[in-house]
Amino acid sequence: MLIFLRYWGPVCAYAGVIFYLSSLSHPEEHLPIVSHFSDKVLHAVEYAVFGALCFRAFQGTLNASWRRWSIPLAIVVASFYGATDEFHQSFVPFRYSHVLDWVADTIGAILGVLAMHRAVNFRPANSIPEVWP
Repeated sequence: MLIFLRYWGPVCAYAGVIFYLSSLSHPEEHLPIVSHFSDKVLHAVEYAVFGALCFRAFQGTLNASWRRWSIPLAIVVASFYGATDEFHQSFVPFRYSHVLDWVADTIGAILGVLAMHRAVNFRPANSIPEVWP
């Protein structure tokens, strides 16, 4: 149970933050930085973090096949959550749902997953063992 909480706890907490922010009719009142950036950039950044957290959670699981498929699984989970988030926003006053927001969510998730994969598997050039004597 502790392993689950360690890896999936941040995913669930961040999903809750996304849900809360999507529930706000005027998020720019609570987060002034929102008005300084493009809506699509904000979606991509938000879901890049979510995708990275999902990748981390799948990598930390005891299930070997989930670890092996962690890149596509993390992207699918983050993208699916983005779709449900857009559906949720369609019920919030003064908010709208748009397929391009979901596309930005998915692109962000892909970038976040790949960045996290790269960071986890990063090896400095001098750490590669020499093959030649």
